[in-house]
Amino acid sequence: MTSERIYVGSYTSQPGGGDGIAFGPLDAIEPVVTTVDPSFLVRSADGRFLYATNEEEGGQVAAFAIQPDNGLELLNQQPTNGMHPCHLDIDPSGRYLLSANYTSGSIAIHPINDNGALGDATQYLQREGSGPNKERQEGPHAHQIAFDPAGAYVFDIDLGSDTVYSSTLSSDGQLAEVDRLHIHPGAGPRHMVFHPGAGAAYVINELDSTLTVCNYAEGKLQIVQTASTRPADSPGENFPAELLISADGRFLYGSNRGDNTIAVFAIAADGLGVELVQTISSGGDWPRHLAFGANGNTLYAANERSGQIATFTVDDGRLTQEGDPVSWPKPVCILPV
Repeated sequence: MTSERIYVGSYTSQPGGGDGIAFGPLDAIEPVVTTVDPSFLVRSADGRFLYATNEEEGGQVAAFAIQPDNGLELLNQQPTNGMHPCHLDIDPSGRYLLSANYTSGSIAIHPINDNGALGDATQYLQREGSGPNKERQEGPHAHQIAFDPAGAYVFDIDLGSDTVYSSTLSSDGQLAEVDRLHIHPGAGPRHMVFHPGAGAAYVINELDSTLTVCNYAEGKLQIVQTASTRPADSPGENFPAELLISADGRFLYGSNRGDNTIAVFAIAADGLGVELVQTISSGGDWPRHLAFGANGNTLYAANERSGQIATFTVDDGRLTQEGDPVSWPKPVCILPV
């Protein structure tokens, strides 16, 4: 088993949930701070600070100072002015933290002070719209914040309206819309990644188990392919969640909740085509999050419902499970150090 140290975010309000954020090598992780429903974690580029969503009805984001022993000291929390923030990211300049409120379908932007604490929000942006899935798309549901490789454009992905919004972020922390990509109705776009070298981006869709391949240039996306995240004969319901791309841009990895698998796609040389080349058990039930280890040769799967974290080795793109999964209460985010 890998000796790499990781932070683990968990749901705390669910039955059998954890206490907050944990840290350590996978076979010896221990709680390091108590905080409510830290469902997504990011670390500052200089490694001094960690930020977490508090995915509550009255949503908040929390700032922590990382201690010499990798423990966490709470600096402060700020409201997101929305319900159930489920994702966040730091802009490439390191000046702002952007978060996505899932239930209310809105975006919050908070400045990051020199001491790592969060200032009062510079913008709360409410999205609008709905989709054909009456149970899941009755209104907007923001699910991710992502930046393009150049850091010039920021994207927020809205599952409720089948829309990917492209914007610029001003020096005073305001989003200005540049373009919108409308995914096919009922897709439920959830997360996206960009190709590191080619002009391409990829969106995983939660509600119909598809992957959308896009041409990308200067903040604008154009769909070129739609592929399934599961084999054609797969039975039952399935809800994809996380999406990763290898550092060399040759492979994509998507989690399938329901099938409880990880889908591996080979990417064409120009970035504009994919082929499903492997599906492998996620090592548990309901793989909400995937993360690469620091060297890119390890992949972690956080299986929320079964309370298990599985580890895989990556060899020429393909995955092989490494040992038995490790039990941990309601794991939903893995952040390697």
